[in-house]
Amino acid sequence: MSATSPITQDVLTLPRKLPQGTKTNIVGLPRNALRAALVAAGTPEKQAKMRENQVWQWVYHKGVRQFDLMTNLAKDYRALLEQNFTIEIPEVVSKHVSSDGTRKYLVRIAGGHEVETVYIPEEDRGTLCVSSQVGCTLTCSFCHTGTQKLVRNLTAGEIVGQIMLARDDLGEWPELGRAPKDEARLLSNIVLMGMGEPLYNFDAVRDAMKIAMDGEGISLSRRRITLSTSGVVPEIARAADEIGCLLAVSFHATTDEVRDKLVPINKKWNIETLLAALRDYPRLSNSERITFEYVMLKGVNDSDEDARRLVKLIEGIPAKINLIPFNEWPGAPYERSSNNRIHAFADIIYKAGYASPIRTPRGEDIMAACGQLKSATERARKSRAAVAREAGIPTSQT
Repeated sequence: MSATSPITQDVLTLPRKLPQGTKTNIVGLPRNALRAALVAAGTPEKQAKMRENQVWQWVYHKGVRQFDLMTNLAKDYRALLEQNFTIEIPEVVSKHVSSDGTRKYLVRIAGGHEVETVYIPEEDRGTLCVSSQVGCTLTCSFCHTGTQKLVRNLTAGEIVGQIMLARDDLGEWPELGRAPKDEARLLSNIVLMGMGEPLYNFDAVRDAMKIAMDGEGISLSRRRITLSTSGVVPEIARAADEIGCLLAVSFHATTDEVRDKLVPINKKWNIETLLAALRDYPRLSNSERITFEYVMLKGVNDSDEDARRLVKLIEGIPAKINLIPFNEWPGAPYERSSNNRIHAFADIIYKAGYASPIRTPRGEDIMAACGQLKSATERARKSRAAVAREAGIPTSQT
């Protein structure tokens, strides 16, 4: 298939209209937009760059949400900011903590919609799994989020706001006048692997990640940010150029026949087309390697033949393969591969020269594991049989 195929989502999401007179939320504004907004509010042009830097550092480095706490600004200028702007992030509706320390936040955004954000603590890092859409259009048959219809794209402010609310909960903002040491950061990595397809909300994701990477704010290295896509081919090169973070691909199958069922976007951009785009990505972004995500489904994609075919497909691509034991959810039409089968699969890949870590399921007891996210207010429940029918999976007759 041609890389120039249309990439428009099946569902049109319209931007939310704000009431007239509403103050501008600073959170999510790129630097140039923030500067323009400050000038429009009355900041003298010759002071605009300085004021932009000052406000930026207060909001994203120090986590301050009140203008009257910005003590290096004159009182009259703080009053001007208060009159024209707000500093707002999404609201945490609920928090669940797993027995393994994983935290899942149910987050309410504008319009009353809800998404989920997950923080996963590990010995050497703390990873935040961030959502980019309310729901998803991709209907991947093994994914719980995929059974929820797309409602709308998140704004840049709602995406970066998830990082900020997690830092709130972790108590990670520096004390005023002090900066934390990088190695002590509890939130050290971001993965765009939550609800939604990030490359179907490209501009907002790009702007949010630019804010996260800015050295005068949250200051995360681009190598600590991983964007996961199901294969929106025309946007892959653009992601390398405009974001430059690491890339993960929800691959999950070694034939188009199987991938068409597991990841329906494959019908638009098949395996051959996707791999052709990926072969350029490490060069474009100087990334060390592509991560191929591969969920292990019993009797579907977990044979030795699949493993050997996978190795042949990715030949020549700097890569590692993350093997993900399927995280079951109510109504799921699949079962997790056995531990022996997963290890046999991993061994074939490892002997071919590729790293093949088996992901340890995290947060399963609070439905926070990979593929399990689904907003609590989503009401369109589907039965196991309905999901199976949509995926083209034969079901036994009773």
